[in-house]
Amino acid sequence: MATPSGANSGGQKPWGGVFSTATDGRVEKFSESVSYDCRLYAQDIRGSVAHARMLAAVGVLTPTERDDIVAGLTRIAAEISAGTFVFRPELEDVHMNIERTLTERIGDAGRKLHTGRSRNDQVSTDFRLWVRDEIDALTGLLRDVQRAFVGRCAADADIILPGYTHLQRAQPVLANHYWLAYCEKFERDRARLADCRRRVNQLPLGTAALAGTTIPIDRQLVADELGFEGLVANSLDSSSDRDFAIEFVACLSLIALHLSGWAEEWILWSTSEFNFIKLPQAFCTGSSIMPQKINPDVLELTRGKTGRVIGDLQALLVLVKGLPLAYNRDLQEDKERVFDAADTVRACLELAAPLVAGAELKRESIASRLEHGYLDATTLMEHLITQGVPQRTAHEIIGKLVAGAMEQNIPLAKLTASELNAAHPGLASSAPSVLGAANSIAAFKSLGSTNPNMVADQVAKWKERLEGEP
Repeated sequence: MATPSGANSGGQKPWGGVFSTATDGRVEKFSESVSYDCRLYAQDIRGSVAHARMLAAVGVLTPTERDDIVAGLTRIAAEISAGTFVFRPELEDVHMNIERTLTERIGDAGRKLHTGRSRNDQVSTDFRLWVRDEIDALTGLLRDVQRAFVGRCAADADIILPGYTHLQRAQPVLANHYWLAYCEKFERDRARLADCRRRVNQLPLGTAALAGTTIPIDRQLVADELGFEGLVANSLDSSSDRDFAIEFVACLSLIALHLSGWAEEWILWSTSEFNFIKLPQAFCTGSSIMPQKINPDVLELTRGKTGRVIGDLQALLVLVKGLPLAYNRDLQEDKERVFDAADTVRACLELAAPLVAGAELKRESIASRLEHGYLDATTLMEHLITQGVPQRTAHEIIGKLVAGAMEQNIPLAKLTASELNAAHPGLASSAPSVLGAANSIAAFKSLGSTNPNMVADQVAKWKERLEGEP
């Protein structure tokens, strides 16, 4: 029996013409993606509008059909944004929900919209547009965190902190040197996102299912309208490629790792044992049984959510590891992992900036123990090196001085002149210039070090760089 124009016997599916049996309801529930890919609606409509305008430009659509399609899609976008649009799971995904609604409203013009494209290249285009938008948003959030760290520098410029290796006190560093270290990490994250964006920003639309199309379309016209920098060159690759999504989540994983390291450090610093930092209470929670507790829950969750983002990356890698060319339905499973990773990192960054800005270093507590741990020992060793003592010899000399000071439970600066001169002739007269955290800090000379003048110069450069961005 013939079916009405535009209908099919396969459960009203867009691919149902060859089918004589409706899809099992359990399969529809199992295979639908509209419950999560509906968030691609804005990108889907942007892509379809550009595609319709291109089809009109090459003569596939009349100007009236083009205008009807654009007006219909614009109306659907407004309804989805307002929450009044009803998505139908039996139509599988956001793309067919939009197209079917458009066709029901404007007729055959809507049925022409899919000319010269497949859902394979349509999905990839929408997904790339979404990732591109997310990269831009995350780049802005990373900049906000950088600004928060740089914003601390004026108030914290004179604070010296103990630097650690192996979580043991190592050498003194300026607080601002710490803050700029995180700026550098997040700058690398921004650079990776920018580099990733170049590969994301290639248009797959028009490569169709896997081999291209015989319709004389103009892919460059669509790319220009949607702001893509180039065209995906190979239709087989276009249909199967998810490198851009995996690379994006790899970038997110590194951002999450940097946030986790910062969170771990500040969790330690906020303990009574360290007592370096006071966290803003608006970003902490309490205990249901212990009334004195102020818990760093936001930092702990930031640290914990890193595993979630890394898990999303691993899931994507496993998803694509053995897929043959070209498209396979497995790829439907990519979006939830990408959405989850991006949402998680976005949430962490949105809280990180105000938390950084609102924290307060505990000056007195830090200063009271700053001379513990022999932070100036390396500087004293290098002082001997500048006087012609071989490094290994200087290391042994200062090691013995440290051992003697530890036995007396005093800092190196409290050793007597005779003790210093016994270790090395004349050391007592020159050592005071490099002993103590402040003198040690001032003695640094290498570029990139914690020397106060160099750090101040770096702070100024970061301020100028960040203030010059929109």
